[in-house]
Amino acid sequence: MLRPRIIPCLLLKNGGLVKTVRFGNPKYVGDPINAVRIFNEKEVDEIMVVDIDATAEKRDPDYVLIERMAEECRMPLCYGGGVKTSEQIQRIVELGVEKVGLSSAAIRNPQIVREAAERVGSQSIVVVLDVKGSAPGAYEVMTHNGRRGTGKNPFELARQMADAGAGEIVVNAIDRDGIMGGYDLALAEGVRAAVTVPLTVLGGAGSLADIARLVGQFGSIGAAAGSLFVFKGVYRAVLINYPTRAEKDALIPSPPGRTEEAGRAKGFA
Repeated sequence: MLRPRIIPCLLLKNGGLVKTVRFGNPKYVGDPINAVRIFNEKEVDEIMVVDIDATAEKRDPDYVLIERMAEECRMPLCYGGGVKTSEQIQRIVELGVEKVGLSSAAIRNPQIVREAAERVGSQSIVVVLDVKGSAPGAYEVMTHNGRRGTGKNPFELARQMADAGAGEIVVNAIDRDGIMGGYDLALAEGVRAAVTVPLTVLGGAGSLADIARLVGQFGSIGAAAGSLFVFKGVYRAVLINYPTRAEKDALIPSPPGRTEEAGRAKGFA
C-alpha cells in the first residue's frame, strides 16, 4: 500500500516563482531553483512545477530551466506548461523529470496521451484538469490558465484521460486557488469515483488539517498545495515550509509493513 503524498506546487511566470489567487493576481515569491533546494532539505515527497503562461502565450517549455530544476531535485519532479507533443514529453523525461503534466493538448487530442504513454510509460504521464465551479452540476474544465472554457465535465474527462493512458490525474479547483479555505472534497470525490489511477488534488489547502481531512476521506491520494507551503502567518509572509516528519506521521500514519519514507531518493515506490 502506497502512502499518501504531500506535494508542494510551484508556479512559474517569466522564470520566477509566483503565487496566484483564483488563477489571477500573480505575486512574485522568489527564485524557483532556491525553492527546490529548500524543499530538498525538507525532504518533500514530490514536487510539481507549472509554467502558468506557457500554453496561453504559445511558448515551448523552458528546457534550460527544466534541466536545472531536475539536476537540483532530490525528490520526484512533475513539470507542466507548454507541453504539446509526445516528442516534447520524451525530451523532458530525458532531462531527468519523472512526470510530465498535460492539459489543453491532451483535452484537445487524447491521442497525445496514448503516444506519450507508449514513448515513456503511463507512470510519467499526468493529465491536469483545471476546474471551475463550486458544485458537481456546475463544474467545467478550463484551459489556458483558466481563461478558456471547454464545456467538458471533469468526471467524464478524467475517465477519458485514464482510458487513453494517463498514469495520474491532477484536479485543480480554480475557485479555491490561493484562498486557503480547504479542498473541494466533492470535486475530489467525483474524480476519485471516475478513475482508478492515482489522483492528486490541488486548490484550497490552508492548513495541515485540510490535508488530514483529504487523506482521511480518500486514503492513498496526492495532497498538493501552493500557498500553504510558500506563505506563513496571518500576514502571508513568504517563507518556504513543509511538515516535519513527526507532523507527517501524525497526519498520515504509516501503513502496516511499510516503513520507508516516500521521496527519500529520486524514483517511485
